[in-house]
Amino acid sequence: MLYFLQQFADTLPVFNVFRYLSFRTGGAIITALFFVFLFGPGMVSSLRIRQGKGQPIREDGPQSHLLTKKGKPTMGGLMILSGALVSILLWADLSNMYVWAVLLVTTGFGLVGFYDDYLKVKHQNHKGFGGKPRLAIESVIALVACVIIASQAPEGYANALLLPFVKDLAINLGLFFFVFGAFVIVGAGNAVNLTDGLDGLAIVPVMIAAAAFGLIAYLVGNQVYSEYLFLNFVPGTGELSIICGALIGAGLGFLWFNAPPAQIIMGDTGSLALGGALGTIAVATKHEIVMAIVGGLFVLEAVSVIVQVASYRLTGKRVFKMAPIHHHFEHLGWTESQIVIRFWIIAMVLALIGLSSLKLR
Repeated sequence: MLYFLQQFADTLPVFNVFRYLSFRTGGAIITALFFVFLFGPGMVSSLRIRQGKGQPIREDGPQSHLLTKKGKPTMGGLMILSGALVSILLWADLSNMYVWAVLLVTTGFGLVGFYDDYLKVKHQNHKGFGGKPRLAIESVIALVACVIIASQAPEGYANALLLPFVKDLAINLGLFFFVFGAFVIVGAGNAVNLTDGLDGLAIVPVMIAAAAFGLIAYLVGNQVYSEYLFLNFVPGTGELSIICGALIGAGLGFLWFNAPPAQIIMGDTGSLALGGALGTIAVATKHEIVMAIVGGLFVLEAVSVIVQVASYRLTGKRVFKMAPIHHHFEHLGWTESQIVIRFWIIAMVLALIGLSSLKLR
């Protein structure tokens, strides 16, 4: 919305600042942060009153959770999404279709997650929305987003997969690109969802990944920088750095209430939406494989569940004491704060490795 003030720059030079992505990204961070700070306490109180018993706790999970997490309100993702969406609508160029593709996935996945959280709270059962219909809805949303992204991509990149650490190599996936892109988006959403199991565990890695992809979007969307770094130039994707900034600001605000001991839990409302947003940005910037590196912590959590389920069904034995893998370390005796902070460190290291692909080509 404020982006359009730049058209008055010839009359009032002060409006020229709205041309710059760096200024608007900073504005998006601050706006989302203060929105969550301002309305967060009221949201926490309202959700606590409305939900009564709060987030249901798995009886087969770590026993400590029955004492430390029982009764806490969920759907904290509403706090993140409201702050981020207000900030994005205020600071982003709303004529940019990449922005709308990300917003489609963010709000769509957020609604799916909200319904899942609603069922869990209503029936006091951790199962929530059925897995197959949920994945089907997510896949449709992701496919639509991929169609929008492909329609905006420059010639030669619409259906292409680019490899990190290699320059000038684009693999044309044809129609399979839409399946691949949807898989990345849905996979990212559900991987972040699986990571959200301890206070502060998911939100900080999400912010780290958002910061990394904010930089990637800025560079890929800038012809000068992309040519210097031998990156694929995708006009218009620089605007996605503002979305990343909004996610960081809203995430910081949410962390204030989610820091151990958490006052509120993110829930599927937030984790699905945030993961889906990151996955869509990765597809739009043609850095899908880099997403697997930057978001490697989320991949690890998802893979641990896949391995656990496959091993139990095939052999009747479990590889981990409990999946996702952060629960495995709880059973090994690690404290919640040890797991959370060490996983943050892992997320930071993986983000730096992913960013190194921008120069090592």
